[in-house]
Amino acid sequence: MSYSANLRLDVGQETELPVFIGSEGERALDIDKLRAGTGLVTLDESFGNTASCRSAITYLHGEKGILRYRGYPIEELAEKSRFVEVAYLLMYGDLPTSGQLEDFSSILNSSSLIHEDMRHFFLAFPNNAHPMSLLTTMVASLSAFYPVPENPSDEDEAQIIANLVSQVRTIAAFSYKKFIGEPVVYPSYKLRFVENFLNMMFSSPVSNYQQDQDIVKAIEAFLIVHADHEQNCSTSAVRIAGSSLANVYAVISAGISALWGRRHGGANQEVIAMLKTIQHSGDDGRLFLEAAKSKKTRLMGFGHRIYKTFDPRALIMKKLCHRILGKPGMSDPMFDIAMRLEEAALSDDYFLSRNLYPNVDFYSGLILKAAGIPFDMFTVLFAIGRTPGWLAHWREMRHDAGNRIARPRQIYIGPGLRSYIPVGTREKHSVGVMRRTSTKISRIPEKYLDHPDPGDEAPESV
Repeated sequence: MSYSANLRLDVGQETELPVFIGSEGERALDIDKLRAGTGLVTLDESFGNTASCRSAITYLHGEKGILRYRGYPIEELAEKSRFVEVAYLLMYGDLPTSGQLEDFSSILNSSSLIHEDMRHFFLAFPNNAHPMSLLTTMVASLSAFYPVPENPSDEDEAQIIANLVSQVRTIAAFSYKKFIGEPVVYPSYKLRFVENFLNMMFSSPVSNYQQDQDIVKAIEAFLIVHADHEQNCSTSAVRIAGSSLANVYAVISAGISALWGRRHGGANQEVIAMLKTIQHSGDDGRLFLEAAKSKKTRLMGFGHRIYKTFDPRALIMKKLCHRILGKPGMSDPMFDIAMRLEEAALSDDYFLSRNLYPNVDFYSGLILKAAGIPFDMFTVLFAIGRTPGWLAHWREMRHDAGNRIARPRQIYIGPGLRSYIPVGTREKHSVGVMRRTSTKISRIPEKYLDHPDPGDEAPESV
């Protein structure tokens, strides 16, 4: 059954807009012909109410706390599945058979090495270079070593997917070894995906890394719950970059760059920093919550742009936190603080009325910390988990005959038509001008323009 909606304009004009209905009953106004028929575009800053595509990969219902990959509940996948299985599911639409899983694991294993010449790139970075800066650069440079054909065949596509899913993990581990000044550890054909990564991270020529299966399971679940999340910032960046038919390695690098922001992939680091602050202050969390309610500070790891109830991923991470931190020798005072914060916030109408429930970041950082993952590697782990989701969206776009280059509109709010003024007769502008100094260009506010040139030191307020 088809539906439509009538849009009535204040000038008496009406237009009919088709209503598209998704497989889970979601409804969307199709505004593809809106501008052509009315001269209007829609304004939706930050795209909070705009569906930018039709996708068969992930279903998310924020009000009900539902997250499913290709129809499978995230709770079942995190409990029962391996990350490699989930990567296959996202990419190809179904959970793999035993034979398909064996073949997929085999190609991932054989693709896990990066070209040996790429190791020279690591040497050129400063010793204190952030692992995310290495990851974005190295992933983009993969295209020089693994050229992508103009029209990749199915076999080419499968190899590209295997390269990226597997090599992002290798690059991440090599980046960490560069960061701490240790020799790299190569991937091993004897180990599964997560064990292989942990071994590359933590083993060395003078010490073997003993795998803890509870840690392995927790990292496996971490990667699974982060594997895709619909049209978030980084996935949207991947789709926008991919719509131009850019090189797939550049496309995934764009996603990594978007993920790096503290509002996105860096959020779990903000949670750990918050808990550390509370711990060092000697507060049990109650004073911090009161400060958050009075807007004097911000409660990190609570609330979500989409979820208006519990984040289902947070429930999975919370359970794993209890399992890991309940092991002998694994207790962490930060986890105790986190539990007190959660209990207090969930019994406070201030937070409940604003739908401020713990999200996945509230617990995921604690799990990574317990597993020994360094603070600066948190977002890198997120990127490893999200790579299959990014690639699934890239592949979905690539096989969509109707896919066009992304080109949003805007509402212009700048000056109207102006005539050119010769440079010698221009008046000063109250908003300030750009002034060139001997070393840089600084924006100098108007109030400083009648005073002597401050030289290379821009005013503190600039």
